[in-house]
Amino acid sequence: MFHAHSLTQIALMTAILCILAPISIPIPISPVALTGSTFAIYFAACVLTPAQARISVLLYLLLGAVGVPVFSGYTAGFSRFTAPGGGYLVGYLFLVTISAFFCSRYHSRPILQIGGMFLATLVTYTIGTLWMAYVTDTSFLQSLPMGALVFLPFDFCKMLAACFLGNRIRPQLEQMQTR
Repeated sequence: MFHAHSLTQIALMTAILCILAPISIPIPISPVALTGSTFAIYFAACVLTPAQARISVLLYLLLGAVGVPVFSGYTAGFSRFTAPGGGYLVGYLFLVTISAFFCSRYHSRPILQIGGMFLATLVTYTIGTLWMAYVTDTSFLQSLPMGALVFLPFDFCKMLAACFLGNRIRPQLEQMQTR
């Protein structure tokens, strides 16, 4: 059961994700754009409990599926899950679950938090790239550069920023919750 404070945190993080995710930068070699969604998910993993973070991402996905334009490029609808980037949307659930596990378990060890985020990103990239290969009728290895490798440096920077900010904000949120 979640209390009002917890529900507020989930709603706020869902709103942040809904604001950052649609902002996209097209990548010429990829049918998938660079977005703010992964930063928001890494950040949620750092500041929320694992359950809160998962619910936040699930709410985001449900909002997009029912037609709220919160996906890349302000798109929406269940059809986005069948597009080349649909595997990454599904992969977000793995991204947040694995990242939040590491962030909650290793509060004072940013290197392990970032390692967990990196592992989560590799799982998400694998799911997304497999789906992209299927949808675009290419092999996994053909899809890998345009579906994962091009994004890795950007996502690593997002991991660093989310970990830096999250580790400074989380103690304040925890302190507010005990009041």
